[in-house]
Amino acid sequence: MELQGLELTWLGHAALRLRTADGTTIYLDPWLQGNPSCPDSSAHPTQADAVFLTHGHGDHFGDTLNLACHLGAEVFCIHEIAVYLNGKGAARVTGVNKGGTVAGPGGVRATMVDARHSGGLDTDAGILPGGEPAGWVLAFPGGPTLYHAGDTMLFGDMALIGELWAPEIAFLPIGGHYTMDPRQAARAARMLQVATVVPIHFGTFPILAGTPEELAAELDGSGIEVAALTPGVPVGG
Repeated sequence: MELQGLELTWLGHAALRLRTADGTTIYLDPWLQGNPSCPDSSAHPTQADAVFLTHGHGDHFGDTLNLACHLGAEVFCIHEIAVYLNGKGAARVTGVNKGGTVAGPGGVRATMVDARHSGGLDTDAGILPGGEPAGWVLAFPGGPTLYHAGDTMLFGDMALIGELWAPEIAFLPIGGHYTMDPRQAARAARMLQVATVVPIHFGTFPILAGTPEELAAELDGSGIEVAALTPGVPVGG
């Protein structure tokens, strides 16, 4: 997996932390506290410059409000969740919608793309309308282009994501039941034409039964690398 100076840490489930060469720290779907797959050493960050959020389910929204309000992270998310965050006191929120591209810290250019899932916002008052779920394509200057699919099933327009943005690395859910399983994720990887797949959203709970080994078997002979990461252990940098 070629990260070209970018440090990548999987924090379990769908949570990722990215650090650029200048120290910029970016989180995607930062479910940290309460995430049984996230090491305690990574569950209480002291720096967060940006959060890219795919949708409002609690296992993705997670610590977003805490990172925004206590660490000053700028949150990039779909419009409806941006309105909710503003109402909760988050000062730096950029609402966007699918097809939109925003400039984030560390020089990253991020495009919100489609996902096929549900998008309710889990709150203490119950489930609120949270707009639609999404994925993110993150392009780093002098570095790789990454695709975080969020929660999704396989859909044909993944081929367009590959054609238009040419990500080298895709973070694909493989657990099944709520998202793609390994068979669907393998087809997605081929459609995206990525060099590497990092499996996410598996094993956190027994119902998320898909495994990286099953994904690797489905991709046998394709030339696509399956990079099964260990939660809390950084790679690259």
